[in-house]
Amino acid sequence: MNNLNTIAIDLAKNVFQLCILSPERKVTVNKQVSRQKLIELMANQKGAVVAMEACYSSHYWARLFDSMGHEVRLIPAQHVKPFVRGNKNDHNDAIAIAEASWRPNIQFVPLKTVEQQDIQALHRIRDKLISRRTSIINQTRGLLSEYGVIIPVGLIHFAHSLPTLIDPADIRISLRMKHQLIDVKNEYDTLSERCLSIDKQLKAYVNQNALCQRLMTLPGIGFINATALYASIGNACQFAKPRELSVWLGVTPRQYASGEKSYNTGITKRGNPYLRKQLIHGARSLIHRAKKKHDKLSIWINQIVERRGKNKAAVAIANRLARLAWILLHRNEDYRAFAA
Repeated sequence: MNNLNTIAIDLAKNVFQLCILSPERKVTVNKQVSRQKLIELMANQKGAVVAMEACYSSHYWARLFDSMGHEVRLIPAQHVKPFVRGNKNDHNDAIAIAEASWRPNIQFVPLKTVEQQDIQALHRIRDKLISRRTSIINQTRGLLSEYGVIIPVGLIHFAHSLPTLIDPADIRISLRMKHQLIDVKNEYDTLSERCLSIDKQLKAYVNQNALCQRLMTLPGIGFINATALYASIGNACQFAKPRELSVWLGVTPRQYASGEKSYNTGITKRGNPYLRKQLIHGARSLIHRAKKKHDKLSIWINQIVERRGKNKAAVAIANRLARLAWILLHRNEDYRAFAA
């Protein structure tokens, strides 16, 4: 490993900063190259350690360089920043990436497969569609309230109220506003259909993936959380123990310590915010289902809800689910509920 050159690349859209260091860690090249020139240069380069920030398009380049015989290291961006010296520019950023790749305690980001990126893209699109649909509902409910029309909260109430308001026989709103509601209904229906289409694709994928099926045996993990976990962590081999996964998700307490003083505050909120949100949603549903159950997990959930309340309990349960998910993936076992 010490006999390999290190190639640090500061990624961009069209112009890339390429920094090549010798095995003695001396900078031999640090220059800008075009997109096509980068591909040609890396294809002709002997096997080397290629370091990049885990950012926009990094997994594409990582797969490409890996196929060329290089060893790729994707570094979390927050671990590169402390090594930047001097002014903030591409020249210094590339050197900082190389220096960060040598640190002994840096945990590199695992390379995502095309399949994982496909599933992650579906989740991103689905999340955006839900956000747009929620925005339409909230705006429409607010506008209609100025006419004295109050629509109860919820998708079902909104979907049932629109046809009634569009009906010409309804005199609560003007004709001009009815024309706008027709467009709102069409947009709402389109977004809902696209969400359902993505849900069907995710469900179909779960039936083909053994890891997702194993995760779904865990209470609080449905096809959404199972596919989101798989797209983000794969088989979780990058985490040495369960706590590392929960720390990466940001559901562990933030610690402040100095000398003899040490105290914990709220969760760190590090890592993937979408995955953390989905796990907490799954934990909320699990709270309701655990009320009448008597297995060990349900009893623990009921006890923590009684002690700390539902909101804090949901985060604690999400932490527990993440750890259990790691155990299932590493042991290749399905979840089994144990009686208290």
